[in-house]
Amino acid sequence: MSCTVSFVSLGCAKNLVNTEQMMALCRQAGFTLVGDPAQARVVVLNTCGFIESAKSEAIDHILELAQLKGNGTTEKLLVAGCLPQRYPEELLEELPEVDGVLGTGSYTDIVPAIQAALEGDQPTFFGDIHHTIEDEARVLSTPPYTAYLKIAEGCDNHCAYCVIPSLRGRFRSRRMESLLTEARTLADQGVKELIVVAQDTTRYGTDRHGRRRLADLLTELCKLPFRWIRLHYLYPDEFDDELIAVIAREPKILKYLDIPIQHCNDAILKSMNRRGTKAELVRLFDKLRAAMPEVVLRTSIICGLPGEGEAEFEELCRFLREQRIPRAGVFQFSPEEGTPAAAMPRPDDDTARRRVELLVDLQSRVMDEFNEGRLGRCEEVLCEGFDPQAGCFVGRTCADSPDIDGKVYFTAAGDIPAGSFVTVRLTGVTDGDLIGEIEV
Repeated sequence: MSCTVSFVSLGCAKNLVNTEQMMALCRQAGFTLVGDPAQARVVVLNTCGFIESAKSEAIDHILELAQLKGNGTTEKLLVAGCLPQRYPEELLEELPEVDGVLGTGSYTDIVPAIQAALEGDQPTFFGDIHHTIEDEARVLSTPPYTAYLKIAEGCDNHCAYCVIPSLRGRFRSRRMESLLTEARTLADQGVKELIVVAQDTTRYGTDRHGRRRLADLLTELCKLPFRWIRLHYLYPDEFDDELIAVIAREPKILKYLDIPIQHCNDAILKSMNRRGTKAELVRLFDKLRAAMPEVVLRTSIICGLPGEGEAEFEELCRFLREQRIPRAGVFQFSPEEGTPAAAMPRPDDDTARRRVELLVDLQSRVMDEFNEGRLGRCEEVLCEGFDPQAGCFVGRTCADSPDIDGKVYFTAAGDIPAGSFVTVRLTGVTDGDLIGEIEV
């Protein structure tokens, strides 16, 4: 069957990997992949359904993409991922623009779903969410020098505010042999920055081997010809001395650690089913900084969680002022139906929004001071190309993960190909980004 297909991926990097797997399956089936949805016969939207804002974004995209139908090329719109997994019946009933759905356990059914839709059926594929996709090819949608490696599926943490276990299934580590094969393929394709992701990266291996094996996996990945290996979503309670030693020892592993804490108040952490205490967080951060004085920490914070009064919020502010974490995402609590936290007393929305604003301001000052302290230094930068609007080249340092952190805008004589690593002297700060000039 001749068919042009376009994919649109929403949400996290883990979702993006599933999109890339679906793209590869379509290509293997003989379909033609196109970047512009308006030029595709079938459009596939891979959605996030984690919190209210993600649901709204997905619905807006569905309505926007549905307008393409009947205006030329586009005939069918399929919706995949977390939103149909969470609302399998409501989605088709309330959005008749959708021609078929695939849950999070059915990414590998994308080809028969497309075929069924084109034949006039309304496919509904909802496979086992506890199934792990192994050894599947991918079509990279990231820049060719950067790629994600998803090392596990699902989550066993069952945080009181989170629906992910019900959408993605139990935690399942992928086989190390499969991961290394995929990583070698990525390296052979020219990937220079490998970003290791999972819902709970530090738990890798515990379900298969009864012990943590992230340190073992990283040791093997460092033998491959990547320049940078970046780690995301390292839950604080699963760190051990072996992992810290490997991160500190291996020069390819960036000293940039994304450790989501969500809050620091012990009572809130306990009620949200988060393991650990504020004292344990402090000890972990102290240990990481002692082992790697140059480490850049990133975290995520939720304001307005159940149990957060003024005293608890001030405790959180003090913690962040003291710890001076240079990278942080601050979010407002979203009471999600079906979660224990949704039924708990919490601050009103106006109070939660005000607290988000206060923390964003606090963290902006921390970030600015961090950046200002780097001025005059020469740092390695991954060039992402020439920015015509800025009139200079743009890239990222090891302290900047793609799409969530800042950029470095720098001048250079001659052409610098995207994907090149260059040394840049940092000379200025602007709105969270850095300015510099290349060192020859």
